[in-house]
Amino acid sequence: MITAITLFKTDPKKIPETAQEIAAIEEVDAVYSVTGSWDLVAVVKTQNFEDLSELVPGKISKAGSIISTETMVAFRTYSQRDLEAGFALGGD
Repeated sequence: MITAITLFKTDPKKIPETAQEIAAIEEVDAVYSVTGSWDLVAVVKTQNFEDLSELVPGKISKAGSIISTETMVAFRTYSQRDLEAGFALGGD
């Protein structure tokens, strides 16, 4: 599974609508409105890099009033929840 974080600049007047459109996309795990240089951040999960390369320009970038995006691919997860789930698999 590939996890990516995509940052969005949007029309400030349409942030809520754009966030809802992005969140409705199946591969999008969560969408956050944020402070700083970007308006929205989405956590995206796909089966492989090819799916990711089609998802961002093909689906996500067409949602709402997106002006620009930047996508970062995660190498490792350090979330306590994810680490605990991994250790809980098949062991007593």
